Amino acid sequence: MTPLERHRWSDSPEAPASGKPPGQDGRSHAQYESLIRACRSIPPIRTAVVHPCDESSLEAAVAATIGKLIEPVLVGPETRIREVASKLGIDITNLKIINAPHSHAAAGLAVGLARSGIVGALMKGSLHTDELLAEVVRADTGIRTARRISHVFVMDVPTYPKPLFITDAAVNLFPTLEDKVDIVQNAIDLTHALGLKMPKVAILSAVETITSKIPSTIDAAALCKMADRGQITGALLDGPLALDNAISRDAAAAKSIRSTVAGDADILLVPTLEAGNMLVKELTFLANADAAGIVLGAQVPIILTSRADSVRARLASCAVVALYARRKYVQALIPTQHVPAQPSLDTHGPNIGAVK
Repeated sequence: MTPLERHRWSDSPEAPASGKPPGQDGRSHAQYESLIRACRSIPPIRTAVVHPCDESSLEAAVAATIGKLIEPVLVGPETRIREVASKLGIDITNLKIINAPHSHAAAGLAVGLARSGIVGALMKGSLHTDELLAEVVRADTGIRTARRISHVFVMDVPTYPKPLFITDAAVNLFPTLEDKVDIVQNAIDLTHALGLKMPKVAILSAVETITSKIPSTIDAAALCKMADRGQITGALLDGPLALDNAISRDAAAAKSIRSTVAGDADILLVPTLEAGNMLVKELTFLANADAAGIVLGAQVPIILTSRADSVRARLASCAVVALYARRKYVQALIPTQHVPAQPSLDTHGPNIGAVK
């Protein structure tokens, strides 16, 4: 049984017949806890922690180290890092530190470590997302691949019966149809790494009917047909779907939507960064959800956390990256038929959002 399958409500002995979470304020965040436990059987991933110069970022890196999720390489101003550690009362004597004068230099050095294979993941510290990803996508020294870079939130929502993957709410501002192909494939690949063999993808819009007046509905229809033709693989796609009929079987039935995806989505593909970011924050602050964050599409996965994230969410982000990186490593050892990489249609970097 995979980490994500282990804690579905339908499988839980504590789940009531209604399928709703027990207790007035919902269940504990068992899905994140199962992800973290799943990492106990694999070695920690060597991770460059970029500019961990505030309390939350350094504390998260140390907590992930203690939890054996990562083997950190701290990249940033050594004096400032040690000052923060001293303030927190944390002993970082045994942690490797690579001195960099400022955040921009730290981002460049960390990306260089990833490009040379010294680290298998990056972790954002106390620098802006733009500053880190600008180094990741640099044409000469970055770590881009043929796949477009995108972000996935792995949400643990107490009122939803399973993990919810939301993409892209942090990197691509106004993705084109071609961008969305890579964005959704990145998310599908992530769910495979976490044990979901055939995730259900709901392509969101304001309505569930196709109309030229709402371009996202046209994109949704095209993506579904592209999946039919094998241009997107490894998942069941349906759309356009409004949020209610994507996550509620009752709402889908009320509108006579007959779909294996409607009401049971694993992945929500949002039309724009604005829509996705608002959705994530609504779930976080109104539904007591936790949001782990990961950037995919580069040569190594990137742990992208927010200053407002709980320690549990930060640890879950590290666990997701460790499991994803492990799957990539295992796949690399298995001989497969060569498939040409999908060409990048965009010669420029991603439209990096101003999400802190």
